[in-house]
Amino acid sequence: MARSQLEEVVIIKWLSLKNTIEYVGEWEAMYNPSFNYTEFGTIKNMAGGNNFVLSVKQWIERTGAIGLTAKAGRYGGTYAHKDIAFHFGMWISPKFQLLLVKEYQRLKNEENDRLKLEWNLQRTLAKVNYRIHTDAIKESLIPKVLSKIQINFVYASEADMLNMALFGKTAKQWRDENPAAEGNIRDEASLEQLVVLSNLESINSVLIKQALSQSERLQRLNEIAITQMRSLLDNHAVKKLTK
Repeated sequence: MARSQLEEVVIIKWLSLKNTIEYVGEWEAMYNPSFNYTEFGTIKNMAGGNNFVLSVKQWIERTGAIGLTAKAGRYGGTYAHKDIAFHFGMWISPKFQLLLVKEYQRLKNEENDRLKLEWNLQRTLAKVNYRIHTDAIKESLIPKVLSKIQINFVYASEADMLNMALFGKTAKQWRDENPAAEGNIRDEASLEQLVVLSNLESINSVLIKQALSQSERLQRLNEIAITQMRSLLDNHAVKKLTK
């Protein structure tokens, strides 16, 4: 940004300003644990005097700063962390400062628009979900208490046992009742049922380790499914989102 015959002079002039020293000093204090804050205080107190001059090399040597670096040689030059480079750019160019502020405002507006869209989407989904919380649908979603015959029946797989605990029927029984359906019993499940089903899978693994028989596990899982579905369908937090 300061590339010219007076490059070094421009940078020294900028770094010698009291407000520049305060800015780069606070940046170092925030990001550099080895920063010599005592020496920084000494330099800051001297800044502003008529004879005060500070080069990048002096700044680094006296304070152990890392935000600015100076390299000699053909490919050398003065480099800075982007936070500090922005500060320098705004000092040498009012137009750069205006463009930077304009870009910041554009990004913040985009962020706000995105957050607003996400909030509206969540609110819409909450309203859609709330529509299923009528008494009639509640009754159809809450699992029925299984009979002793159903509990004692040995099912072919653990998956079907979970289907019985939550839906009251096996995958085959559901297919027989819904021959035109493209998916399976779980594809047609509500969001609440899928949440409970996931919980039942975890709980079932614990019950298996406890060496419970399939009939005992089925009865317990059925009781848990009923309790959890009632809790989800009566969730007052969901209702508040729709108001």
